[in-house]
Formats: sequence, C-alpha cells, structure tokens
Amino acid sequence: MKTTRPGANQLLCIVIICIATFIVTHCGHSPPPRLNGYSFEIGEKAAAVAMTMVGEPYRYGGNSPEKGFDCSGLVQYSYAVAGMKLPHSTRLLKKHTRPLPRRSMRKGDLVFFLQEGKRYSHVGIYVGKNRFVHAPSTGKMIRMDSLNSRYWKKYFLSGRRF
Repeated sequence: MKTTRPGANQLLCIVIICIATFIVTHCGHSPPPRLNGYSFEIGEKAAAVAMTMVGEPYRYGGNSPEKGFDCSGLVQYSYAVAGMKLPHSTRLLKKHTRPLPRRSMRKGDLVFFLQEGKRYSHVGIYVGKNRFVHAPSTGKMIRMDSLNSRYWKKYFLSGRRF
C-alpha cells in the first residue's frame, strides 16, 4: 500500500496558484505607452543638449538657436536633437507625460510650473541634482536654476516623464 504525506497535494496546488498569479500579474501587462520611442538615453541626451543652450536668448515662439527659444521650444529642440519629435506647447507636453514623484526624477524629465496664474504654463528640462534648464522670459537668456530656490519651489507643480 502506497502512502502519501498528508498535505502534499495541497502544497502542489498552492505552488501552482502562486506561479499562475505571478504570470497573470507580471506578464500580462504591457509597459506604459511611449511617445515616439522615449527612452532614458533619449532623456539624458535631451538634458545634455539643453545644457549646451544655456546663454542663448529667449524668444517667444522660438525653437532653435538661430531664432532663440521659449520654454516649450527649448524642450522641443532638445528632444529633437536627441531623436524624439515633440509638440511645441506646454499643454501638449503635459498631455503626453505622466506625473512622477520629485525624488524619482531623472535627467530629461520635464518640470512644470505655475506662471502668471496659469497652471502648467512653464516647462523646463531636469538635468539632475535638483537643477533644471529653461527659457525664462522675454529679455532673459536660457539658464540653469535650482528647484530648491525659494522662487521655483513656490511655483513648482510637478515632474513628469514621457
């Protein structure tokens, strides 16, 4: 007479259920959507491009070193050089990104601000160590600022990623 240990079948059922649960919860989901093939490498390249534009003039509607830059034009240009096509609009940039905790930001993530009473009306590119590059306003140059400064801390809305 063959004897089996009590509970062996139960243990096997538990193992099978655990494996099936893992497969369903981890393999059945597709990665978050990416706009035109975003990758962290592209984000890092865009951040590097933006840093090379420091000192270039601000110009409303501008999106090139020859014409100058406004805030979304700087983002558009930096990402284009890095290999990703983006819209020239803070509203559309927000639409194509998802929010993330500030502590999780990486080079190339976008930072959005409240300016002149308008939510998501200003954007910059995060370059690491709580710094970002942006085209501030008419008469000024593209510059790097700290998210920890009193001014930018007050108007910061969110960090976002494609």
